[in-house]
Amino acid sequence: MQYRAIARRLATDGAGRLLDWGCGFGQVARLLKDEGIDVTPFDYRPDLAEETVAPLERYPDLEAHLSPDPVKLPFGDGSFDSVLSCGVLEHVQDPEGSVEEIARVLRRGGTFYVYNLPNRYSYLERIARLLGLYYHGQLPDDRVYTRSTSTGLLERHGFVVEEFRRANMLPLTLTGRLATQAAGAIWRTSRTLDRVPGLNIFATSLELVAVSNR
Repeated sequence: MQYRAIARRLATDGAGRLLDWGCGFGQVARLLKDEGIDVTPFDYRPDLAEETVAPLERYPDLEAHLSPDPVKLPFGDGSFDSVLSCGVLEHVQDPEGSVEEIARVLRRGGTFYVYNLPNRYSYLERIARLLGLYYHGQLPDDRVYTRSTSTGLLERHGFVVEEFRRANMLPLTLTGRLATQAAGAIWRTSRTLDRVPGLNIFATSLELVAVSNR
């Protein structure tokens, strides 16, 4: 539900030529393409010897640019109208360098969409930590963010943050038959709770939409 909503939002905005930065298996890139967006999937693959372009295993009709470099992007300056980071920015080795590269490959006035950026004050992250489960910030390159640190990171590289939201009050990644059947209801309830001032400080994620001013 969330990924479909993201794809619809970007299609409505007229995303133009879009870089799906950190495409992973390609599930979001598939939805973006289905919405008619001109999407270029990209992923970091440290096991590669050199940059390459190859079909994604789960979506072989989608060709992704793959690179062993954790920061540098294999695209020219101003190559894209928009860039999407969906659950990626919090895992990179060098956030400053990566955001600088995103600013470089975006045209002036292009849009950077950031989704699923872990909120430092998330109650779900705290519960996971207490239960001994995985939580963001546990691994060396994991980071969590606040409104100040996330907007500051983007602004240092020439972005103007036009939208900021706290999102996902309820867990959206539960597995099992009942969770699948209830996915729509969970999504709608979560979106309602996201809008409650004060309560949403403890939401799971931060969402930002920023425009390049360079």
